Amino acid sequence: MATKKWGTLVIAASLTLLMLAGCAQNNGNANGNTSGNTQEANNTPSATEAVEEMIDLVVWNTNLGFKPIEKGSQLYELYKDVLGVGVIHPYVEWNGGTAYLNQLNLKIAANEMPDLFKPQQGIEESLAKNGAIADLTDLLPEYAPNLWNLIPEEVWNIVKANDPTGKGRIYYVPGVLDYGRTAGLIRQDWLDELGLSMPTTQEEYVKVLEAFRDQDPNGNGQRDEIPTGGREEARWMDHLFAMYGIAMHEGNPDWDMYDGELTYSAVTPYMKAALAFNARLYKEGLLDPETLLNNKAQWDGKIDANRVGSYFHWAESVGGHLETIQANAGVKGDFAVLPVPKVEGYEGFYTAKRFQGPVWVVKNNKDEKKLMATLKLLNNLYDTNNWEKLFYGVEGMHHVMNNGKPSTLPEDKSTMENKVFAPHNDFDTVEFKKNLFNSIDYGDRKWAIDLNLRNMDENVKYIKTIAGDGLPASIYEGFADINNRTLYVEYATKIILGQFSIDKFDEFVEKWYASGGEEVTKRAREWYAKTNG
Repeated sequence: MATKKWGTLVIAASLTLLMLAGCAQNNGNANGNTSGNTQEANNTPSATEAVEEMIDLVVWNTNLGFKPIEKGSQLYELYKDVLGVGVIHPYVEWNGGTAYLNQLNLKIAANEMPDLFKPQQGIEESLAKNGAIADLTDLLPEYAPNLWNLIPEEVWNIVKANDPTGKGRIYYVPGVLDYGRTAGLIRQDWLDELGLSMPTTQEEYVKVLEAFRDQDPNGNGQRDEIPTGGREEARWMDHLFAMYGIAMHEGNPDWDMYDGELTYSAVTPYMKAALAFNARLYKEGLLDPETLLNNKAQWDGKIDANRVGSYFHWAESVGGHLETIQANAGVKGDFAVLPVPKVEGYEGFYTAKRFQGPVWVVKNNKDEKKLMATLKLLNNLYDTNNWEKLFYGVEGMHHVMNNGKPSTLPEDKSTMENKVFAPHNDFDTVEFKKNLFNSIDYGDRKWAIDLNLRNMDENVKYIKTIAGDGLPASIYEGFADINNRTLYVEYATKIILGQFSIDKFDEFVEKWYASGGEEVTKRAREWYAKTNG
């Protein structure tokens, strides 16, 4: 909590600086005035005219351990050719977004905001209110039409409805996902090794987990298998909640219709039942004993060490783990989609959200050329003709050519520069992703890619788009602890660990509503009525 409160103070201090700087920024854009977009006095240069010279931009996005992009590096040169601007991408530790946000706060406080970056934890709302990021409402149609036309109108309408200034403006580029990406996953090869069928009910799933724990499915003669688990703050174990009909996104409880009203899933009886089930698994040694301590690297390491029988993540990315398992253990494994186990009295599903929240925000740059260069980058980034080049990356680093077709190389974080742009993930359809996978010559890696494709098709059967899709972070304004799930994480973890009895859940619900949950729920339901009226 101390880190989060400190980060908030840094944002507040930095915004004061940015507000002062904004007074000097071009054409009044710092205050959300878009007069600069109308080429005031006909002196505003077009995006093309403004970047005839090569402009370098600082871009921040997720980096899970790959090399940074430096001026003149191979990926810098590729992006310069494809996007028409230079891209500098320093390495910033991600760590689930927490370390990234702390470093971003420091840069903002030092008046060194990146030109283009991925926002985290609703930071874009404060930045928009204070004029620190650009109002894109009129800029995108004129200077980035590829992006503007690609995003569906109904998604832009959600962005406008969520404008923290209340003026119906656009301050970020949203992600759009047209299929369910995340799912419970299970080692099909372990099931086959033990002569077990794919579980379809909760009790069948528990029996499978017991077999994974006791019967040495990885065949190394040691009792080192981890039946299932997740990460710190009870995250990335959504498959253990999904069977109870709980809306949850990457371990964060979300909003859906319960008893006919939009309600936060964490305070429903469904959550109480799910936590009781998780506590049972933990007590019986079916959850990783370090489940609530694992960070991403630690949990991924256990999966890659051929020890984990079931986990929750992207259904289409199992190939990467399986290739690493093959390299580490000499085993050609298979993670299949786990059908949502049936529990009597509940309708289970894996949560889908078409609206993926902010992907990019643009610095409200007082340097007109840099602002125009950023818009040029976005326009070229969302030109679908460029997506395959961006996906393949640098020849010899990210892929090689075989028989005239690109063949992607296994991840090597010690040599590969981070592919900071993945528009095929930011605006994603299952058809495009499958076509992209099928267009590549993977050589002897094809078996892993085929499992990705199979899982993409299979997962469609189990997903549901929740009613809270697109709900803005502004509903939590003034209630940071609810936004950060502080109370939920405390009670959920202690219940799972057996430190609290399940009866303490009722106390959590009372505290949640009393500490701001009542007001947050009122705001959420007002938003839902407005957007679905």
